[in-house]
Amino acid sequence: MITISHRAGETPRPDSHSASGLIAGPGATTAPGVRVRDLTVVYKTPLGELPALGGVSLTIDPGTITGIVGESGSGKSTLALSLLNAVQPPGRIAGGSVEIDGLGNVVDLHGDRLRQARGRHLGYVFQAAQNSLNPLKTVGKQLLDLGRSHGVEDRRALVRDAKSLLERMGLDGARVLDSHQHELSGGMRQRVGIMLALVLNAQLVILDEPTTALDMITQATILRIIREVHKERGLTTLMVTHDIGVAAEVTDRLAVMYGGRVVEHGPTMEVLGAPSHPYTQGLIRAIPRLSGDIEQARALPGRPPTLGTLPASGCVFQERCPLRMDICATVEPPPVIEDGRTVACHAVERSRHTAQREEHP
Repeated sequence: MITISHRAGETPRPDSHSASGLIAGPGATTAPGVRVRDLTVVYKTPLGELPALGGVSLTIDPGTITGIVGESGSGKSTLALSLLNAVQPPGRIAGGSVEIDGLGNVVDLHGDRLRQARGRHLGYVFQAAQNSLNPLKTVGKQLLDLGRSHGVEDRRALVRDAKSLLERMGLDGARVLDSHQHELSGGMRQRVGIMLALVLNAQLVILDEPTTALDMITQATILRIIREVHKERGLTTLMVTHDIGVAAEVTDRLAVMYGGRVVEHGPTMEVLGAPSHPYTQGLIRAIPRLSGDIEQARALPGRPPTLGTLPASGCVFQERCPLRMDICATVEPPPVIEDGRTVACHAVERSRHTAQREEHP
């Protein structure tokens, strides 16, 4: 059992909302904003360095939950890892910046400065929860390792905060801390991941497919926890998911990715209620329905591109797009911002210009 006894004559410190508040660094008490600008990530392959992210720009407002959706291979997880400057070889960040309030450009952080930023400022909940836990150590011992690596002096307060977080998520905190990963279910491991991401008082939390492989009841519990913790701790949250239903339930804003680009971004209900980009429209049409005409659900034609099959020029969606024009083959569509929404599509831009000319002849 994880216990930390007091030394003789030592007075215990009173409980606080967060043990990590004792060590929080600058900017950790306010939800940070994030500004990704022209971010390019490449992977070394036998064909040379190929882009997994091609000049991505995205703004995440402080205190919001932003969802990243798209098919497998669209660059969602690569973007999430880039926010921690955690892209692993053979990948590398080849250009651009990730400015986070209170930290600066994360791409420029290295060594101890980067290690301290992860955990204290940036929390990450990995997609495969079991792979982020050490199978040879109990959760409690891994918690203490985390505290030691970040210079936490009050280990008792750290354990108290961890137990409190786990109990708020419906678990027996003491039992979980004394358990190995194989003794926990998938939903329990996911909640442990959330606890480890929050226990050092991180204010930017990134969740990579937090509901993958969970049953519907556990999924609903995890989503409720995410909403509650986000609100109560005043976080800025980024959620990577392939499930548009999950994004609709939790997020404030939604970014749609395809081929390593953000093709549409805006308020979640507006993007889902009136999608502008043909890829977003195709994703929504492909969602199966519980009622009505099942023939209305239609899969997107073709296959998502891989690193080796991305178009050398023009729009990354050109091969599957029903609105393809000649310009799509040669010119990459620039992102157009209007009424708080961003869309990168030649056809959408042309239709807007046409509508404006008709409205103001």
